[in-house]
Amino acid sequence: MSNSPKRPKISLSKTKTEWIWDIIGYSFYLGSLFFLISNWNVLPDQIPSHFNTLGEVDRWGSKMELIVLPIIGAFITLLMILLEKFPESHNYPERLSNENAKEFYLVSRKLVNQLKNISLIIFAFILFELVSIALGKGTGFGVWFLPIAIVSVLIPIVLAIIKQKKIR
Repeated sequence: MSNSPKRPKISLSKTKTEWIWDIIGYSFYLGSLFFLISNWNVLPDQIPSHFNTLGEVDRWGSKMELIVLPIIGAFITLLMILLEKFPESHNYPERLSNENAKEFYLVSRKLVNQLKNISLIIFAFILFELVSIALGKGTGFGVWFLPIAIVSVLIPIVLAIIKQKKIR
């Protein structure tokens, strides 16, 4: 079966690991929203809004900029939820067939689920750190934040590619 639109539509229940990832990701997201709301009135007018490669603040901006992170997180989440619902629309190798479609769909959907929730965790961490720095309690991200964020996204992608290569 080629990458044509005539892929089988298969109803797959959400797996236990997908539920666990969702609980973790949504908990971080909602927790960061609660943290932002509960600290909003004590935040100074100027908050950190950009960091250099060493994780040091190199630009300050209005506290209203903090609202952007939860909005972006919500947008990404909604987009990824849509992608999760339609795994037949994902990109697959030419060897996709009616016989192995379920396996391919599951690997792909789990990857989208993990990336959605990792994104929520990263956004929550950024929001928490921005608020903490603005309140004088944070120390900045440090040099390791960006490499850790990149690796945390790359690991599930590499593992999904390895799993897909094993599907016959």
